[in-house]
Amino acid sequence: MSNKKPTGDLSRPRVSVVVTTFNEEHNIEACLESLLWADEILVVDSFSTDKTPELVRAFESRHDDLKLIQRTYYGSAAQKNWAMDECAHDWILIFDADERCTVKLRTEIERLLAKGPEHDAYTIRRRVFFLGKVIRFSGWQRDQVIRLLRKGTGRYPNRRVHADMKIQGSSAPLLKHTMDHYMVEDFHKYALRIVKYSRWGAAQGWKEGKNPGVSEVLLRSLWRFLRTYFVQMGVFDGMRGLVFCLLQAYGTYLKWSILWSWRANEARGISPDLPEFDDSEETWQGLEELS
Repeated sequence: MSNKKPTGDLSRPRVSVVVTTFNEEHNIEACLESLLWADEILVVDSFSTDKTPELVRAFESRHDDLKLIQRTYYGSAAQKNWAMDECAHDWILIFDADERCTVKLRTEIERLLAKGPEHDAYTIRRRVFFLGKVIRFSGWQRDQVIRLLRKGTGRYPNRRVHADMKIQGSSAPLLKHTMDHYMVEDFHKYALRIVKYSRWGAAQGWKEGKNPGVSEVLLRSLWRFLRTYFVQMGVFDGMRGLVFCLLQAYGTYLKWSILWSWRANEARGISPDLPEFDDSEETWQGLEELS
C-alpha cells in the first residue's frame, strides 16, 4: 500500500486519527463526520454506558478505515499514548469526542503534509464553546495544544490529568486555523466532570507526595478566579464568563481540599480510595528521550 493518498489535486502522507471517548453519544457522530477524510480513525472508548459504542459501530460498518477499540481509562495521557502506538500511519492527529475538525483546518493540514512538513509536530488552536457561544476570554483565548505529529516524536507524560505532550526537539509551530471544542453543552454534566477531574488531580498530588495547606486551598482558588476573570478578561464574556471562571476556581479549591482531606485521614490511619494509574512501562516508553 502506498504511503501517499491523493486528495483532490494533492498527494499527501496518510494520516491516522485518534479519538478518545466516554459517554459522548451527543458528540461522537459530529466529531467522526469531521474526520472521515483521514485514512484511519481509531476510536478508543472507555467502556461507555450510553449509546456511544453503538453509534461508533454504525460508522465502523460503513467505513473500513474506522475501528472501535475499548480500553480501561487510566487518564487521557495513558489512553492517547496507548492509542498512538496502535496507529498504522506515520502522521497522527489527536481529537477528543467533543472536538471538531473544521474544513479550514483539514485543508491546512492536508496542504501542509502534501508540501512536506518541516517539523515533526504542530500545535492547533481550540475555539471553545460554552453553552453554544464562543468563550472569547477567561484564558481560553490562548488555548492551544499539540495534536498533529509524526509517529514516535511525541509522548504524554505520566499524569492522570492536565498532561501536555512532550515532543522531540523544541518546536511545534502553530497552525493558522482552529479546531472547535464544544466543552460545555450541559452545565450539570460539566460540573460533575469538574468534580471527577478534581479527584484525579488530587490523586496525582497524592502520588507526588504533596501536602496542601491554606495557601493551596484558599489562595490558589482565589487567584484562579481573579486571574481568569480579571487578568484574562473573563469579565468580557458576560454571564458565561462569570459562571465559567467561578467553576474553574471551584475545581481548584476542590482538588486541593480533597488532597488535604486525604492527608488528614492519613494521620488517622485511613487511606484514600485512589483511581487506578497505568503502570505499564510500554505506555510511558520514550519519554526520557523527548524535550
